[in-house]
Amino acid sequence: MRGRPFWPYLLIAPTVAGGAFLLLYPVAKAAVISLQHFRMGELIKGGAAFIGFGNYAELLSGDEFWAVLLRTVWWTAVNVVLIVVLSTAVALLLVRLRRGMRLALMSALALAWATPIIAATTVFQWLFQSELGVVNWLLVTLGLDSFRGYTWFADGDATFAVLVVLVVWQSVPFAALTLYAGLTTIPAELYESARIDGGTGWQIFWQVTLPMLRTLFALIVSLEVIWVAKCFPQIWVLSQGGPGDATTTLPVYAFKIARVLHRYDLGSAVAMLTVLILAVALISNLRRMVGS
Repeated sequence: MRGRPFWPYLLIAPTVAGGAFLLLYPVAKAAVISLQHFRMGELIKGGAAFIGFGNYAELLSGDEFWAVLLRTVWWTAVNVVLIVVLSTAVALLLVRLRRGMRLALMSALALAWATPIIAATTVFQWLFQSELGVVNWLLVTLGLDSFRGYTWFADGDATFAVLVVLVVWQSVPFAALTLYAGLTTIPAELYESARIDGGTGWQIFWQVTLPMLRTLFALIVSLEVIWVAKCFPQIWVLSQGGPGDATTTLPVYAFKIARVLHRYDLGSAVAMLTVLILAVALISNLRRMVGS
C-alpha cells in the first residue's frame, strides 16, 4: 500500500511553522519572564535572575488577585449567557424571516461584526456621554428625568453594564450567523414530525434543535468564553479598569501591573494564570465536543 503523499505537508509546513511561532513564542516568553525577577532594570540591562514560583506565590497570597479573578468570572458569565441567548433568538428569527428581511438583518449583523473594536468603543463613549449622549437624551425624553446629565462612567456598576452592552453587541453577530448556518442543516422533516406529534415551539427547540446543534453550541460557548475573558481593548479604552477597580479583569490587571508598576514578571504571571484558568475551564467542554 502506497504511503501518504509528502508534498501536501511540505506545502503547508511554512504556514504551520509561522503560526506556531507567532502563537507559542509569546506564551513561552511570558512563561519564562513569570519565573524571573524582571523589572525596568532587567528590561534595559538584561540579566534577569530566575526566582522560581515567587511571583505566583506573591499573587496567590494577596487578596487583590482573587477579587480580580472573581470579577473576571462574573464578567465572563454575564456576557456569555447574554450572547448565547440573544444569538439563539436572532438565529431562530433569521430562519423565519422572508428572504429580503433576512438579507437586511444579516447585512446589519455583518456590518456590526466588521466594525473595528476601537471605533465601536469610541461610538459607545459618545452614546453614553453625560451631557451630549444619545442614551441620556432618549431616557429623559421617555420621562426618566433622573438620567438628565447622568455620568455613566463615574459609577462602577453603570460602567460595567455599558461594557457588557458593548461586548454583547460586538459578539452576537458571529454567534448568531454561525447558529443560523447550523439551523439550515437540520432536516425540515424533523420539525414536521415534531409538529404532527403536537410539540410546541419550546418543546421542539429542546427536543430537536438543541440536540442537533449541541456540538455547535458547545463550540460557540467555548469561543465566547475565550473572547470575553481575554477582552482588553474595550475595557481599557472605555474605563481603563475603573472607576476604581470596578471593571478591572485579569487582562487589564496584568497590563496595569506591567505598565504602572513596571512589574513585568508579575504581569506575566497574571497572564499565565489566565491562560491556565481558561484551559482548565474549557477542557471538559472540549472533551464533550470531541466525544460527541
